[in-house]
Amino acid sequence: MDDQLDIRTAVKDTLPTVFGYIGIGIAFGVVGKASGLSTFIVILTSLITYAGSAQFVLVGMLASHSPMLTIIFSVFLVNSRMILMSTTVARYFKKDSLLKNILVGTLLTDETFALSMSKLNYTNGKLNFEWFNTSNLIAYITWALSSFIGALLGNLITDPEKFGLDFALVAMFIGLLYLQLISDKSIKFNLQLIMIGITLVLIYFGLVFIPSNMLILVVTIIACAIGVILKHAFF
Repeated sequence: MDDQLDIRTAVKDTLPTVFGYIGIGIAFGVVGKASGLSTFIVILTSLITYAGSAQFVLVGMLASHSPMLTIIFSVFLVNSRMILMSTTVARYFKKDSLLKNILVGTLLTDETFALSMSKLNYTNGKLNFEWFNTSNLIAYITWALSSFIGALLGNLITDPEKFGLDFALVAMFIGLLYLQLISDKSIKFNLQLIMIGITLVLIYFGLVFIPSNMLILVVTIIACAIGVILKHAFF
């Protein structure tokens, strides 16, 4: 990464994350097809819902004939973390139009959010619409195409885990976390490691007491609060 925020740089910065989208997108297409959805519905789900892990929840609930309101509510809860991410990103686009803000928020993903937070370390805390929108569009198009390919391959691949497709997204996040650790100089390295440990512990115990569709949102809020307290008290 560097301090440039143009379209060409956005393409270069985003390309390493594309492989994660391809792996998990194909996996979703295969799962969707195996659940009885048509290729058209699979691609339409990726284009309209565009919710990553929530799409797997959606497909599973459709396959089990769950009530529509239950499906809508579950997908909303799984993806509700985007409210926090969008709020965090919004402050960098206060001078941009409402339409640009809507575009950034609509296509925002976990990966482009993590990528943008890492980019801030190189741009003196600045982001712009040109860079962010390009990154979002690359993610959106790659996810849709990968889902389409997965749907086409659905009749051939009956077990996505056999090919390691289920681990692609996890591997990408590990890479993004590593980049954040080595590049972010605004927060002490020891504090970052402590917060990673605390987050893992919260998730471990949270799985026992908190519904899985609420876990990420609850842990994010608690971990952020703990991080703020530790930073101001000890770092």
